[in-house]
Amino acid sequence: MMDNMPKDKELILFDGVCNLCNSSVLYVIKRDQNNRFLFAPLESETGQAVIKKFNIDTDAIDSILLYKPKNDKIFFKSTAALQVGKHLGFPLNLASIFFIIPTFIRNWVYDYVAKNRYKWYGKKDACMIPTPELKSKFLS
Repeated sequence: MMDNMPKDKELILFDGVCNLCNSSVLYVIKRDQNNRFLFAPLESETGQAVIKKFNIDTDAIDSILLYKPKNDKIFFKSTAALQVGKHLGFPLNLASIFFIIPTFIRNWVYDYVAKNRYKWYGKKDACMIPTPELKSKFLS
């Protein structure tokens, strides 16, 4: 499944029932001018394959992962978000400056938002179903 993924794309894995995560995915799609990103819910077959391959503890990391098949690397939490943001053009690419902040501090802030995301933004009963126009950007 992961072997079939184009090497020139990057895969964003997200919490498919989280309203904040779904809104973020739509935000990225709208600004992904180079068609760089594909998407899959963590709960999907693709998501589970990545989680298994990298032996990811989903109790510790349950919101965003970025998989780069070109160099077979995985990024998570704040680093994944910043890696995505740097490819979304001005002004979001300026967020790359936050890479100078130590990861443990960035992830503390990230974890705080992630821990409260359902309370603040709500939760769906099922994963988002992409519209027919967006279906090609999603892996199952």
